[in-house]
Amino acid sequence: QVLLVESGGGLVQAGGSLRLSCASSRRTFSGEFMGWFRQAPGKEREFVAAITSGGSVTYYADSVKGRFTISRDNAKSTVYLQMNSLKFEDTAVYYCAAQSWAGPWNRERRERESLYAYWGQGTQVTVSS
Repeated sequence: QVLLVESGGGLVQAGGSLRLSCASSRRTFSGEFMGWFRQAPGKEREFVAAITSGGSVTYYADSVKGRFTISRDNAKSTVYLQMNSLKFEDTAVYYCAAQSWAGPWNRERRERESLYAYWGQGTQVTVSS
């Protein structure tokens, strides 16, 4: 079922920028924590970034910290991932996912993909060297 739809991927040169969007059709979007994950060819899916329901707190994988920024606009039911200083290693299919949680959001909850109940179809990001 289509509940989250990613867009904004494409081909970009190393050092360039892209902004990914994830539009949600869920009525409960504003109460959900959101995450971005990615999967590179031949590799397992990995955590990239996460944001609390109100957008006040963000989290990042060490590999993207300082380069990527996650944000959300609850009025538009959309979460974003601004990617700057892109590297070849960032090449992957990027997925957004939603997790309902009202309490503390520790690292294992943020990064454990099995706790995200809803996923988008993914958008391809290719960084050329």
